[in-house]
Amino acid sequence: MNFLAASSGIAHTVGSIFQPIFKAFGWLLAFFYQLVPNYVFAITMLTIVVMGILTPFTVKSTRSMMAMQRIQPELKKLQQKYKGPENRQLLNEEMMKLYREEGVNPLGGCVPVLIQAPFLAILYGVIKGLSNVNPVTHAAEPRYIPHSSAMYTNLVASGGKIEAFGINLALKPFSPHGSWVNALPYFILVAIAVGLQYFQMWQMNNRNRKTGQAIPSQALMLQRIMPIAFAYFYIVIPAAVVLYMIDSTIIRIITQDVMFRTGVSNPHKQKERRLPSRAADDPDAMDDVMDDKPSTNGKGPAALPAPDKKPPPHPRSKAKKPRKDR
Repeated sequence: MNFLAASSGIAHTVGSIFQPIFKAFGWLLAFFYQLVPNYVFAITMLTIVVMGILTPFTVKSTRSMMAMQRIQPELKKLQQKYKGPENRQLLNEEMMKLYREEGVNPLGGCVPVLIQAPFLAILYGVIKGLSNVNPVTHAAEPRYIPHSSAMYTNLVASGGKIEAFGINLALKPFSPHGSWVNALPYFILVAIAVGLQYFQMWQMNNRNRKTGQAIPSQALMLQRIMPIAFAYFYIVIPAAVVLYMIDSTIIRIITQDVMFRTGVSNPHKQKERRLPSRAADDPDAMDDVMDDKPSTNGKGPAALPAPDKKPPPHPRSKAKKPRKDR
């Protein structure tokens, strides 16, 4: 009993801490619905706001992932050189040294996932609260949104249905739909969400191939499995949350495309930008960059122009020439 009481107290405390954030999301959702009375529009606009906050982390994550893939050959060399449990500490030290030299954070790719998780949990709670129904009176009692908003009034009038374009976004693919035809749009949303995740991974891999970076087989296997695991998640959550995932993936795809086109994620350019700060302390920094630059004939690093070995003319040589003419 004491354990249950303590757990209930902790849950109440956590809920009270995050309550203002839930209400802030609900207020934004109701505000966008006030502009255009459509749930899809309101959720999409809220997604844009959330992704606008997360985009700097997405950019940093993409850089970290591409940098990690760039140094994979060097990591493999270190692993071959320091084999065995007796060299494990030395291997870790050499790997950390390589990370520092290349400016790579091995955990950088995990940051956006960890940051996005609370946003997803909050959004899930807000959307689930929109279709909240009193178990006694069976009347709709939407949570987290202002009672004076048009969204609250329409949700109460519809009995908690989040209706847009002929479907109830509060339902899931396996909710009671009456027929498979009515359930089909929900499965289509799940298929779109999974397909966009595969496209995002293809976009990243295609860019790596163009820059000549090898893609580890373990990473490829993980990329094939992850969207399938997410498919189960999409099936058990309301369609409105799946819509948020679709919108957020589209924004990430656009963000990556802009990064690739502008060269923000180009590992060679990033290394060249770090060169001025490293050149003073490391005379070999220029050699590292030249080794990474592709040659003009595709057969190796670009060759430096040959230095002019002809010595400068002596200052007195000009004075001797007139005497010779005479």
